[in-house]
Amino acid sequence: YGLGLPVVILRPFNTYGPFQKTDMEGGVVSIFVKRKLNNQKLLVYGDGTQTRDLLYVEDCAEFIIKASECEKCVGEIINAGTGRDISMNDLAMLIVGDENSIEHIEHHHPQSEIMKLICNSSKAKKLLNWEPKISLKEGILKLEMWIKECEMKN
Repeated sequence: YGLGLPVVILRPFNTYGPFQKTDMEGGVVSIFVKRKLNNQKLLVYGDGTQTRDLLYVEDCAEFIIKASECEKCVGEIINAGTGRDISMNDLAMLIVGDENSIEHIEHHHPQSEIMKLICNSSKAKKLLNWEPKISLKEGILKLEMWIKECEMKN
């Protein structure tokens, strides 16, 4: 409890999906999808071997709601992710499907890059009976459709 309020610390990993910024302030998935739709090369920093555990926003929302309603979670720190990581090279290929549409660029701060990031969400499974439902491929397709819809409205 903090100041008499029940507290749970939630740690969702690398969430992506609709409403995420698609410029350089956004996340890697939305940036890659937007560049693909604009027929621009996907820019991968360094050698592209760095990995991330990518969680679709609807899965993240379900995790947050379940945790906020969970009395046995008070005082806990709970991670949310898929438990699977993907390299930036593989992510770029999954999104664009063509090596010629990917460009590796110099990483300005390689010393600060986390090379492997993968989530252990076993506590979320145990306490909340929560697991992500949306695959990376499905999440990317949903995000791509959302970006296209937004562009048609503008």
